[in-house]
Amino acid sequence: MSSLDLEEQEQLAALKAWWNQYGNLVTLGASLILLAIAAWYGWNGYRNSRAMEAASLYETLQKAARANDLKAAREASGMILEKYSGTTYGPLAALVSARLHFQSGDLKTAKAQLQWVTENTANEELKSVARLRLANVLLDEAAPEDALKALSLKPAPGFEALFEALRGDIYLIQKKPAEARGAYRAAIEKAGKGDAALSEQLRRKIDALGEG
Repeated sequence: MSSLDLEEQEQLAALKAWWNQYGNLVTLGASLILLAIAAWYGWNGYRNSRAMEAASLYETLQKAARANDLKAAREASGMILEKYSGTTYGPLAALVSARLHFQSGDLKTAKAQLQWVTENTANEELKSVARLRLANVLLDEAAPEDALKALSLKPAPGFEALFEALRGDIYLIQKKPAEARGAYRAAIEKAGKGDAALSEQLRRKIDALGEG
């Protein structure tokens, strides 16, 4: 037998010995990796499936809102918030539901939906929209101090002018013309050239307040 044959037999023997000692661990490790990959794909599939279901319900909610069908809208938004509140459609559904309840005069439900959005979404833009609308609901409830509190946190970029403008309106209702004037001027400054219509509207309000 050649030395090459002996070397190959030694290598095979060493490989068999190694496999006998570590083969089970290798098989287990490979199985765990395959299970992890399968779980990852399964989880993504589950998430995608839930997102599609939530999107379908949200479309139903929008159709009900356009038709002013409050009953159907309540059912659709309720199902989204019950089953899919963790998706991006949760806060969107709550905002639509709040608007419909506000329009129907149900300020209590509208306020609850908007507060839910402020507490349960990480999206700063949606949170700012909810706080603006919540402040308006509180104004309708004759609670201007609570409305100011709803606007007390820093808004998302792009919402600063709207927050200041609404503060000005609240101060006006409270018969605080100096504070209202200051808020309107701050809103104009924040708006810059990006919202000429809002700036013009606010200038008219300042003019109506007179000098100060």
